[in-house]
Amino acid sequence: MGAVLVLAVLAGMSLAVGAGSAPPHEIWRALTGYAGTDEQVIVRDVRLPRTVLAVCVGAALGTAGTLVQTLTRNPLAEPGILGVTAGAGLAITAGTVLGISGSQAGRLGLALSGAVLTTLVVYGIGRAVPLRLVLAGVAFTFVLSGITLGLRMVYPDALDRYRFWSVGSLAGREQTPFEVPLLAIVLALAGAMLVTRPLAGLALGEDVAHALGARVARIRVAVLALVTVLAGAATAIAGPIVFVGLIVPHLARRAARGSVPWLMAYTMLLGPILLLVSDIGARVLLPTGEVPVAVVTAFLGGPALIWVVRRYGAVEP
Repeated sequence: MGAVLVLAVLAGMSLAVGAGSAPPHEIWRALTGYAGTDEQVIVRDVRLPRTVLAVCVGAALGTAGTLVQTLTRNPLAEPGILGVTAGAGLAITAGTVLGISGSQAGRLGLALSGAVLTTLVVYGIGRAVPLRLVLAGVAFTFVLSGITLGLRMVYPDALDRYRFWSVGSLAGREQTPFEVPLLAIVLALAGAMLVTRPLAGLALGEDVAHALGARVARIRVAVLALVTVLAGAATAIAGPIVFVGLIVPHLARRAARGSVPWLMAYTMLLGPILLLVSDIGARVLLPTGEVPVAVVTAFLGGPALIWVVRRYGAVEP
């Protein structure tokens, strides 16, 4: 209940905070009695969609991180570790070079295609051993990132069009259609809740999961598919935003106390909270403009990563 209240307060702050602050009564009128004033246009047409995007992208990245960490039993894992983000980035870069990534639906299709292909390759290499899966993901992340960088250097025009997406920001995203990727995220979040109970058995180890009658291979494939959709759709909307999938599971795990269903529920609240805090901070840190939200999450994630590494042996899988 406390997390829901915090999320509601932050959503209200997201509607109010920006280059020009909007008083509470104008926010209420923009939501209930829209009259088209300048303040109401900013609230309803800019900040409200941006808030919705922050909530959905935060939930998607946080849930993807929880699924990856639970599946691999590795507290340092996040969506990017399986190459999902790198695969999506390479596909979007290639689509930019070919001129087929102009629309939001096109960008989503490219991101999901790249993420799916990368996940299939990584899973094919390391499906039997969680550690091998992680190592394969890290290796492919470096390879795909290198290819992406090479394309951007060879095709400078594509670099100019790609730069807007690659900064990892929510600013300006509210002006493009986002119904399709948001629908994909909502469906994948529902699927994540459905796999929590079989995933709880797998989190205890494959031998225990087999003894409980779980179909380990199917669970692993389902989890990887959900991670691909969640991280791919979030990346297609906002670009690469790092560390949300790393930080959120550790915050949620302390409140869940060993329950995977509760872990997933807390993740879906704490992910939006973290991204809203970061996005609000991104708007007010500089007096002359906004900081990309990915910079803020990286600033928060650096110390969090150091903390996780220091406590690696004490963190429960």
